[in-house]
Amino acid sequence: MAVDLRDFAQPRNPEFPEFGAGDTVRVQVRVIEGSRERLQPFEGTVIRVKNGPAGNFTVRRVASGIGVERTFPFNSPRLESIEVTRKGRVRRSRLYYLRGRTGRAARIREARR
Repeated sequence: MAVDLRDFAQPRNPEFPEFGAGDTVRVQVRVIEGSRERLQPFEGTVIRVKNGPAGNFTVRRVASGIGVERTFPFNSPRLESIEVTRKGRVRRSRLYYLRGRTGRAARIREARR
């Protein structure tokens, strides 16, 4: 008898919205500096989403001419909120090709609502 592994997969955190590769998101991250804690936004394009019990997603942005990528686990206690600011229309699930592109070549078309 075959076992379907999808029966054991945990869904994403339900308090976060649905998003995929190509979307622009603003992630509010809790940052601890010394004894203080504050929220730090990280806004960029989602280049990868991995679902499942240990699911995570990678967000890329260009800060002062340097590409910065950050990977966030869905179940991390450091994540405060995720806000989708723009839905992108892409034809693949991994957008690693954006690493080699700059300026207008790195643009992603916006999806129709």
